[in-house]
Amino acid sequence: MSDSSSIWSALSRDIAAATGNLFTCRKHTAVGGGCINSAYVIQDHGIEYFVKLNKANRESMFAAEYAGLNEIVNSHTISAPKPVCFGITGAHSYIVMECIKRGAADKDTYVAFGRQLADMHRINHTQYGWHCDNTIGSTPQINSLTDSWIEFWGESRLGYQLQLAARNGYRRYLEASGERLLERLPVFFIHYTPPPSLLHGDLWSGNYTSDMDGNPYIFDPAVYYGDRETDIAMTELFGGFPAQFYRAYEDAYPLEQDYRVRKKLYNLYHILNHLNLFGEAYLTQAREMINSLVSEAG
Repeated sequence: MSDSSSIWSALSRDIAAATGNLFTCRKHTAVGGGCINSAYVIQDHGIEYFVKLNKANRESMFAAEYAGLNEIVNSHTISAPKPVCFGITGAHSYIVMECIKRGAADKDTYVAFGRQLADMHRINHTQYGWHCDNTIGSTPQINSLTDSWIEFWGESRLGYQLQLAARNGYRRYLEASGERLLERLPVFFIHYTPPPSLLHGDLWSGNYTSDMDGNPYIFDPAVYYGDRETDIAMTELFGGFPAQFYRAYEDAYPLEQDYRVRKKLYNLYHILNHLNLFGEAYLTQAREMINSLVSEAG
């Protein structure tokens, strides 16, 4: 992706307008930003910001990320990079945020992480979903507000991913079993109606860090309000966090005894998303999870 001087000049003007302080990008350094965006740290005499760039037509993705970061920051529970501005300059869209200098995490960091995430999950809404759609990776994430968690999870999460999978060529592998699972969703919630909690939405170790003082930070959110178990389930999907994190979370906000039953149901969403993003390497896992859930539902 081009990093011509016009981009950095435009960002400097927008940062100055957003913060009320003069900023001139004197140095920009490419850093790892995942497979979706180009990422940079920009500097001006010791002041640093973190920048993501993409094509101009992806501005709505950055607008939703800006809103999601603000939702977390304004909860005053767990830290996230403070967003500064977003927009379009030339052929590129962008988001600018606080630059977190990463430090080492110790057991106290993970205890704080567990407690602060529990605090965030106690922030509730009157409905499931959010005021705008966003993305999970680069996949659209539908956040239509609804009063029913079963309806929300069935339509805006699993149902939507199954529709994408059918479009991507997996209909004959997943459609029939997926429909049976959607019909049986109420079985998993006979004695459980979760409050709509503020969620990160894409919470795995790649979207977590700690600063130089050992304070936990979460970033790259896919924010919405829903069952807090979905965040905890995803932390366990790709390796998990140290035991101190889970103990601290449970001490602050104990999970329901049947969380383990629903964990697979919630992680199926992310496996289907990986299938739709990265291809059939995830097909067998998706099929096995669906078949297992259908069997458990009876």
